[in-house]
Amino acid sequence: MTEIVDIADLDCIFLSYKEPNADENWAYLRSIAPWAKRVHGVEGSDAAHKAAAAASNTERFILIDGDNRPDAEFFNQQLRMDHTNEDCVFRWRARNIINGLCYGNGGISSWTRDFIKNMQTHEASDGTDQTVVEFCFDRRYCDMHYVWSTTYPNASAAQAWQAGFREGVKLCLDQGKRLSPEDFESTWIGNRRNLNVWLNIGADVENGRHAIYGARQGVYMTMFDDDWDYTQVRDFAKLEIIYAQTDFLPEECQRLGQVLSNRLDLNIYDFPAEASAWIKQAWPAYQNVDIMLPETEYSRIIRDTAQQLWR
Repeated sequence: MTEIVDIADLDCIFLSYKEPNADENWAYLRSIAPWAKRVHGVEGSDAAHKAAAAASNTERFILIDGDNRPDAEFFNQQLRMDHTNEDCVFRWRARNIINGLCYGNGGISSWTRDFIKNMQTHEASDGTDQTVVEFCFDRRYCDMHYVWSTTYPNASAAQAWQAGFREGVKLCLDQGKRLSPEDFESTWIGNRRNLNVWLNIGADVENGRHAIYGARQGVYMTMFDDDWDYTQVRDFAKLEIIYAQTDFLPEECQRLGQVLSNRLDLNIYDFPAEASAWIKQAWPAYQNVDIMLPETEYSRIIRDTAQQLWR
């Protein structure tokens, strides 16, 4: 039996930490979702999500990151729930203002309090590769296809660098596991595609070059610095130390790019701002149809359609 759930009937939790644009984004969220609540400044990703769950009065709730601005239309949508997905987490795609990517990073999500109560991730990891820096490898975690928000992780140079660095680290892992440079090509093709964009695109927006630098540095440290513990990517205090010790020189960014190109066969270019902007404008826009369409189902539809056309 299918249950129809109005998103506007769910609690909405705005989860912020030290994002320099969090107050501005919070004010925007309250203008379109005045029932929203805020949880701020909790240390640790697992602990912060547990605090968000504790703040919700509804078993299922909407979670919005401090650097995210939802589309107002999102709150007019409905979720369709049945025995196959009633305990699942849904993560919708977000548009990234730096590089134009549209994927789950920074996107709106919907959790259940029970799911969060029982999870052990990040600083509370159960020790498995899948939970040490991520939430997304649980079988009940559903990546959804459509885009319902925009993420703005570039309000400061530090924020943009951190966004790039974190994705640089995580996108070159395999199910949360660190790989050797020789095994890098075994990473999922979707991650490699997104990683290439982080490493190249963004010079046309404020602090975008810091995001590119951070992404290149994150990949370099993960793949070639055996003395660095990549799980530090979950510790924002340690990221602040790395940022403070980094010299942001254009020639160093170019050197990192050359190393990644030569040793990992990544396509690295130092695009001028005009080229970066043109590339983002040339990408096709998403047109939302069904809020409940999972990424895996969309891929199946595309595959089946292609097979039909080529018969």
